[in-house]
Amino acid sequence: MKFKYRLINGLLVLSSMVGMAFALYLEHFKGLPPCPLCIFQRVGLIFMGLFALIAFLHHPKQRIFRVVYAFLATLSILWSFAVAARHVWIQHLPPNEVPSCGPGLNYLVDVLPMKDVLAQVLTGSGECAKIDWTLFGQSLPVWSLLFFAVLLLLNLTQFFRKA
Repeated sequence: MKFKYRLINGLLVLSSMVGMAFALYLEHFKGLPPCPLCIFQRVGLIFMGLFALIAFLHHPKQRIFRVVYAFLATLSILWSFAVAARHVWIQHLPPNEVPSCGPGLNYLVDVLPMKDVLAQVLTGSGECAKIDWTLFGQSLPVWSLLFFAVLLLLNLTQFFRKA
C-alpha cells in the first residue's frame, strides 16, 4: 500500500507534536527535568516537525522540493536518533565509567562557544545516566530511540519516494 506524500508529512507533524507534548507533560506535570541530551533530542524532533509542516503546507509537485524537505527532516530526526542512541549507551555504562556531572546547559551556552557546548553535552554527564522513568522496564531514552527510529523510517520513505 502506497501512502500519499501529504499524509506522511501530516503524520510526521502530528508525531512531532505528540512527542513534544509528552516530553513537556513529563517535565511540567511529572517533575522530570530534561537532561542536556534530552533537550538536544527535542531540538531534532522540533526541526523534523517544522520541515514536515512546511512540506505539508507547500505540497510541492516538483521532486526537487520534495527531496530537499525530506532530506532536511531526515537529517533532523537522524540527529535525535543519534543523540538518543548515545543517551542509551551512557545509561548502560557501568557505574564507575559514568561521566561526572557537569555544569547545566544554560551555563555552558552562556560561557562556551557552541562547538564546545556540543562536545561537552555529547560526551554526557552523570545526570544523563540517571534513570527517572521507565515503562515496561525500559527507560525514556530507549523509548525515545524506538520512536525516533520509526520517524526516521517514515522520513526515509519520503526521501526515496519516486515522483
